Amino acid sequence: MRHIALLAALILVCSVGAAAADDMQNPRVSFAEVDWDAVQASLLKYEQLKPEATGNAAAANEILRLNTATFERFPDIAKSSVPVLLPFDTASFLSDRATGLDAGKPVDAYLSGFHITKFFFPGPSGFDAAFTVRPSEVPALSDLRFADETDILISGSSVLYDLGNSVTEKGTPVPALEPDFPGIRRLLIESRVRYTFVRYGVPYMVSLLCFDGGSRAHQLSCRQADRIAVRFLQALTVVGGMPQPRPAAKPPQTVERPAVTSPDFTYYGPGQLIPGSGVRGYSGRVDYTVYARIRFPIADAPAFANSQSFMNWGDCDHTGRVPAGVHAKDAPYHCRVNDRPLVFDESKNYTYPWQDNFCEHRWFFVGQCPAGAGHQGQDIRPGDCHLRNEGADRCDPYQHDVVSARDGMVWRNPKQEGVILFVNTPGEHLRIRYLHMNPKLLDHDEVLNGRVLAEGEVIGKLGNFDRRENGTTNHLHFDVQVPTQDGWVFVNPYSMLVTAYERLLGARGTEIKDDVIAATPQDAAQGDVQIEGAAASGPDSRQASTIPIPSKPTEPAHTRRARILHREVRPSAHMHAHCIRKCGH
Repeated sequence: MRHIALLAALILVCSVGAAAADDMQNPRVSFAEVDWDAVQASLLKYEQLKPEATGNAAAANEILRLNTATFERFPDIAKSSVPVLLPFDTASFLSDRATGLDAGKPVDAYLSGFHITKFFFPGPSGFDAAFTVRPSEVPALSDLRFADETDILISGSSVLYDLGNSVTEKGTPVPALEPDFPGIRRLLIESRVRYTFVRYGVPYMVSLLCFDGGSRAHQLSCRQADRIAVRFLQALTVVGGMPQPRPAAKPPQTVERPAVTSPDFTYYGPGQLIPGSGVRGYSGRVDYTVYARIRFPIADAPAFANSQSFMNWGDCDHTGRVPAGVHAKDAPYHCRVNDRPLVFDESKNYTYPWQDNFCEHRWFFVGQCPAGAGHQGQDIRPGDCHLRNEGADRCDPYQHDVVSARDGMVWRNPKQEGVILFVNTPGEHLRIRYLHMNPKLLDHDEVLNGRVLAEGEVIGKLGNFDRRENGTTNHLHFDVQVPTQDGWVFVNPYSMLVTAYERLLGARGTEIKDDVIAATPQDAAQGDVQIEGAAASGPDSRQASTIPIPSKPTEPAHTRRARILHREVRPSAHMHAHCIRKCGH
């Protein structure tokens, strides 16, 4: 197992001025070469897909006829640019369909004990789908001491983002699954057990939420999640998809920005955290990549991207606020991490300039941060703070609209705080997450699995919900993941937000370039960005029970260190609950 390679680099910039014209760049993207001939060959075993069986000799091939057979069960399946792999008994379904026995049967009847959700999202850059399972209902899993349903997410992507430098190692091989899934790798990270593999030239990813501990009735351990994942993987078959023209890879290009300069909007460059607020003394990641052209996620300007933790009324990431006297409005205190002087008045945070906090002091895994841990996203405040009275030190929530950054589909279960928006357009595949809106309001507005949102459509109201009302300051947490050769990876959304805000204003911001120390990862050859996982499928799901599951999931050295450090600043039970809420999607 390779250790995390880190290189601290001093970056000295000075003066105040507009960002250089080539600062903001489009991402480096490549496209999977899908082996549709191999897919076609794999379908020849199904007699029901042959022209003489369908009575349609003019039909192009087995791939087209499979899509025709399954589209009623999986809407728009032919829109996927990659083969759709699902835990679906394709052989039984086609046999039943040929004799009419499929009529009236729910899709779950063909899912090997798994249950379909309303989240199935095929498109020009691949597909994403979510399933649930209750182990007690599956004979091979009924001995698991876990009473609740759990989610399984699978993605296949034809779009791959090249993130360049990286700071973590790849997952570990899975010898027991290697015969069916050459190159399969496994990782425990972000409170999920993850598997990645390549089939038909396409990277696939499978993940389940779990905790690294013993068996409990209402908490899925990662050892239990492994067994569920193995069964899921071995049930995967081709269910559809359609060959589509492969876009040509383009080199990164400068992002077009407004010519006129805003008289008000100023921002620090990406990677410039509040001094001393990074993990273990590291600063942020200098990343001018605009990973997607998004709509700014708050409906109206002004808005202020800055830390909710290391500014006034912030909790300093639970590292210890030290009040001087009684907690009252304007009472002074400081953070122990960076000894920053603060006061108890949240309304003082609504000012320019913006400041990146993607790699700010948190113990969540962030492979793109120099320390390997950080915040995962960006905090954003709305245009103003509504105080109930002159003595109030908290802003009233639910006064400002949060909107969809792109066209996409929602993945969210009832009562969950996080809203995840999947984006699947030509040459673009993203996962965008919103946090701290009120779950009850989201449920009422039916912001749930399968909801399709248009860019700019209102999702909900910006709030301060963090396991409870008033659990955090009034802000929106916004983060982005992109698929890589190794799976989903958090990327810094800060430059995306700067350019989106400029479009909202119709004017360009001014970058403040002070003397800063920023840390950057060592060359990519020394380490690898880690991932969201996926495993593969085998023809006989009964083999799942014969595969030995490790007593403790393999955990990279960096992840283990971050988990231990996290325990030093919070009780482990609180840490686990917080990580599930923040990272568990």
